[in-house]
Amino acid sequence: MTPTNATAGGRAQQTADRPPLPVKLVIAGGFGVGKTTTVGSISEITPLTTEASITEVAAGVDDLARTPGKTTTTVAMDFGCVTIDPTLKLYLFGTPGQERFAFMWDDVVEGALGGLVIVDTRRLDDCYAAVDYFEHRRLPFVVAVNAFDGRVEHDLDEVRWALDVADQVPLIVFDARERGSVRDALLAVLELALRRAQS
Repeated sequence: MTPTNATAGGRAQQTADRPPLPVKLVIAGGFGVGKTTTVGSISEITPLTTEASITEVAAGVDDLARTPGKTTTTVAMDFGCVTIDPTLKLYLFGTPGQERFAFMWDDVVEGALGGLVIVDTRRLDDCYAAVDYFEHRRLPFVVAVNAFDGRVEHDLDEVRWALDVADQVPLIVFDARERGSVRDALLAVLELALRRAQS
């Protein structure tokens, strides 16, 4: 074996022996936009969810007009993980969407590399709080429009204008139910965070 081959073999063995680098990403957005579905679609473990039934009291607080079939809501966080390759493992933390749970966000976001802000174009105003939060924290984030029923109500330029999102913030369309679509959205967050770290 040549020295070059021996060196390559040693590096491969090192990578195999080393556990993947853990990276924390946050999944945020308004009530009922698909955060729990996003985590569940890609997690390689059974996701930890804190779903609770929507009671009559909660129904009086949360606007269910645009989500009539929704019977549960996240009251703390969602958690899942996915190994991207032998060197990288993503730990996904989904925030609760209701404003009354915003006090928990600082704890959930602590140590995160970046965030995915999920948007439902039928209810853009529900996502202002998440966008503002990431902007104020100066945490890299991608805005991901969830294609409910395979379509979106507004094009991306209109969404960017409505949310007042800066040009350097990526804006994409994805389907929270599709594993490959969720993977691509998470990779967009990673790429953004890497560019931010290098600049």
